[in-house]
Order: sequence, then structure tokens, then C-alpha cells
Amino acid sequence: MEMVVFGARGNVGRHVAAGLLAAGERVRVTGRDPGKGGFPPGAESVAADLERPETLPAALEGAEKVFVYAKPAGVAGFVEAARSAGVRQVVLLSSAAVVAEGADRNPIALQHRAVETALEDSGLDWTFIRPGMFATNTLWWWREPIRDKRAVRLPYPESQTAPVHEKDLAALAVKALREPGHERQAYTVYGPESLTLRRQVELIGEAIGRAVTVEVISAEQAREELGRTMPPIGVEVIMKQWADRDGMPAQTSAVVEKVTGRAARTFAEWAVDHAGDFLGSR
Repeated sequence: MEMVVFGARGNVGRHVAAGLLAAGERVRVTGRDPGKGGFPPGAESVAADLERPETLPAALEGAEKVFVYAKPAGVAGFVEAARSAGVRQVVLLSSAAVVAEGADRNPIALQHRAVETALEDSGLDWTFIRPGMFATNTLWWWREPIRDKRAVRLPYPESQTAPVHEKDLAALAVKALREPGHERQAYTVYGPESLTLRRQVELIGEAIGRAVTVEVISAEQAREELGRTMPPIGVEVIMKQWADRDGMPAQTSAVVEKVTGRAARTFAEWAVDHAGDFLGSR
């Protein structure tokens, strides 16, 4: 069957496409400018933009199953195009924020829930993958100082999170796309272990072969520094999570192992996988 992967250059989407191709599936990947490349070899590439509904029919033609990320502004057009194309199932990369306390006041939760609701009402089969903290977020926060051999500045170094490896999210998506039984299921996914931010920095240091210093700063300083690499909404969400989890264990989950049959990857494994990102030149 034909499967379409939106966001196939992204942290998760590229592994979804690669996993489907490795399993022998026919895969079409999309991008605003497919000529830029960056897609897994072996996939058909087409131009598509979730916020431009006129681009979607060609991308979805003949497709039975689709992996997509949450884009509230374009979801109505996507649903219409998916129905018209005869798509049977949509696997959505959503967010654990939709089931967290205060979801009705969290802008990230509201955006993702809007897309979930549209799919629930669409008549299509759906599977929601709702990750908590992405391990890749640390690239936004710490890549620059670590590359420059500076201290990582943290407001709450003892705050705990359970980072999720993007390959585990992709593995869940591949299972949901290829095997029956995942229709109308929502998987909330946290990492397999709760770690302090300080320990996460230490593990990155171990992966790159040198110690990384942690410097404690104020919340105001951290908010300003995060704002240089993250949108304002993201900064506020991260700062609140860090403050709320200061000295407190984070929620973990065994969903990855239960669904895929493989133990979830640890943050130490993620750090090794991404050591080059922290060592490379800017």
C-alpha cells in the first residue's frame, strides 16, 4: 500500500519514512520544496504544504495511510483531501500536553487537541502519538554552549524530565501504520527514566568525551536566553515544566516496549546518537 509521510525531514518524520522503507513499504514523502533533498533514499517525493490545501490532493493520491504532524491552520483542508483520496488511517504526532494538567490553558495543548478533534470527527481511522519531552529539545537549549566549550546555564538543574528518543516515536508510528489494532488508539509516551537536567548534561559530556560544566542562573536569565532559540510559547511552557519538576521525579512510561516489543532508548543512548551535533562547527 502507498503511505505518505509529511514532515519527512523532521526529527521524527525522517525516521518514520526510513522505517517504512526498510520494511519494504511504498513511501511518498512531502516537503514545501522537495528539490532540496534531505529525504531517505528510495522514497518518492512531492511538493506539499499542510497550510496550502490545493497542494494536498496530489500528495495524497492513491494513499491508504498517512503520517502527519499537528498543523491546526491546515487541518480542515487536510481532512477533506484525505477523505477524497480514500485514505484509511492517519497517524498523528501530537503532544502529551493534551492530557496534562492545565491543558485547557496551555497553548501547545490547545493547538494539538484542535487537530486531534478534527481527525476524531473526520470519519477516518486515527492513531495519536502523544510524546512528552523530546530529547532533541536539548539541542535547542545546550548545543551552542557545549560546542563553544562553555558552561550550560540552568535555572533549575535538579528539575527532572523523562526525555523521549525520536526513534522510539518513529517506531511507534511505523507499527501503527503497518499493523492492525492501533486504530483509534492514543499513545502517551514518556521516556523510560526520570533524569535531572544536570544528569542529562553529564551524559552528553560522557558521549562527547569531555566534562560539561553546569552554571546555575536565575529564571529571568534563563527565560531571556531560551528566547534566543525558541518561540515565546515554547519558552513559557519549558520554564513552567522545569519549575514544577524541580526536585521531583518525572512521569515515565513503558508504552514503547509494550507496542514495539523493544525497550525504549535511554537518554544516554540518545546522547551517543547525537554526539556529533554537540561537537560539530556552527
